[in-house]
Amino acid sequence: QVQLVESGGGSVQSGGSLRLSCAASGYTGSRLCMGWFRQAPGKEREVVAAIDSGGSTSYADSVKGRFTISRVKNTLYLQMNSLKFEDTAMYYCTARAYDSCSGSWHSAWYYGYWGQGTQVTVSS
Repeated sequence: QVQLVESGGGSVQSGGSLRLSCAASGYTGSRLCMGWFRQAPGKEREVVAAIDSGGSTSYADSVKGRFTISRVKNTLYLQMNSLKFEDTAMYYCTARAYDSCSGSWHSAWYYGYWGQGTQVTVSS
């Protein structure tokens, strides 16, 4: 079992920055693909970024150049810069155990563990 706990959400004006964190516990394996998804009201959950245990990263086109995913061991971060109103959503930390991030990293079904979410609100 993997437990994920997010923190760092909040409210910010357009153009501002926020940093999300996610602490993973209960996992002792060597490979853990971790990622961030987000879901806005009335919309489907969408991938933001993913990172494997070796530090290789993947991003959704909508956040490339603005967001940076990183990790220290099994603590995950998401640095969000140049935030836009459309970035407003609940952000979820996610993980897939015993695997590197494969070609399905962008799909919600790929991940078996989810955090409770942290709200990010960007005002225009």
